[in-house]
Order: sequence, then C-alpha cells, then structure tokens
Amino acid sequence: MEHGSIITQARREDALVLTKQGLVSKSSPKKPRGRSIFKALLCCFHTQHVVQSSSSTELTHKEEANTIAKIPGTCLLPEVTEQDQGRICVVIDLDETLVHSSFKPINNADFIVPVEIEGTTHQVYVLKRPYVDEFLRRMGELFECVLFTASLAKYADPVTDLLDRCGVFRARLFREACVFHQGCYVKDLSRLGRDLRKTVILDNSPASYIFHPENAVPVQSWFDDMADTELLNLIPVFEELSGTDDVYTSLGQLRAP
Repeated sequence: MEHGSIITQARREDALVLTKQGLVSKSSPKKPRGRSIFKALLCCFHTQHVVQSSSSTELTHKEEANTIAKIPGTCLLPEVTEQDQGRICVVIDLDETLVHSSFKPINNADFIVPVEIEGTTHQVYVLKRPYVDEFLRRMGELFECVLFTASLAKYADPVTDLLDRCGVFRARLFREACVFHQGCYVKDLSRLGRDLRKTVILDNSPASYIFHPENAVPVQSWFDDMADTELLNLIPVFEELSGTDDVYTSLGQLRAP
C-alpha cells in the first residue's frame, strides 16, 4: 500500500540512498554535497551496488575501512546481565527491518529526527514497520536483544530512543562495530562475546550476516507497506526459538522443506 505520491517519489528517486542497499541512486549524478553525506550517514554498501564514480568517494570508503579496522579485538558486548543469563542473544537490524527512513517529507511519519550534517540540521522522516511495537515487546520478554545497525550513531541512536520506549535493547552497536568486507559492512557475530549456538541475527540484508548465515532469520525489506505482517508472523517463530539450546539445530529445522 502506497502512502501518497511523496513516498512513491521517494522510493523511486532515492530509496537506496536511505537504506543499506547501496550507493545507487535514480537521481542525477551531480548530487548536492549534503545529499552525498546523507548517504554515508545511512548506507551499508553492497558490492553489487557500489558505484565508485569519483576519487573522493573511493577515499571516503578507504577512510571508513581504516577506521573500522582499528577497533580493538575485544568483545563488542558487555557481560551478560543476571536477567539475561541463559537467554539467546538476538541481534536486530534497524533500517528496512524495523523502520524506514527518508530524507524527503513523509506526511504520516511516526518520528521526525533532526540530524546534523556538516553543521546543518536536516530532518529525517521515519516510518515504523507494522507490529514493530508488539514484536519488540515480546522479544524483550524472551531474549537478550541487541540493536546492530550499519548506520551511523548520530542517526540511529535518536531513532532507537524513540522506537524503543520500553528499553528492550540491552546494547546498541553501530557502523563502527561492523567489519568492512568487500564493500559491505558486515556484522561479525563472533565479536559479540556470546555463544554462537545461542545467537541469532534478524536482518533484511544477507550481506550483513555473510559470515554467519546459519545464525540468521531473514526478513523482507520494508519501506511503506502498511499491510505488512512480517514482524507479527515472526513472533511465534521466535517464541519457538527461545527455548532452544542450539540455534543451528532449530533454525535448520525451520528451514527444512
């Protein structure tokens, strides 16, 4: 279901600008400087979509890769709390999994988040995926939940503040916690400090969990379909997973035809 011509236009012209799907844009190659920076704020770059059209873009990628490579090899997460002892750790993506954000105005936006880019404040319009509140509430009851996004904290942190009013996420990880691998920001679950047999990742981008596909529960990318029931349908799946001692076995059974 489309929400008017504004969102339709946004999806047509720059949906990829505002998601993890890559750098490709339908707009003119001569983009305003601020727009290019906004891409860098939100995007995770898939190899098949990366457009290295200028030396400045290549330099930006190299600088970000170098920054990520300097992260110490310690665990990304703190010690498990008493509340979460024995629970499975579920790593949950943000953009196109729980919400969709746009640089263009959306009449029915759930949140409008100001983000400063090079000294100028821009408004980011955020739509919540249907049933996200119910989904997060149930996840918080069953699991140790961790937000892990390839977006920058200056955008993702305030969005998560508004989305997660009940404090479901025990920790938040942003782009600097990813591994830059072959043009993608990959979420390396082995760096979390959790038993991989009790770790699951929910993400719309297979490139994000390319190191650990057997730990993944894939989810369809979401933009603006208010009839979407993906998160609602996933609740019983995770309820079943919550009692397992080995996610590889349980997920393997769920994938079996």
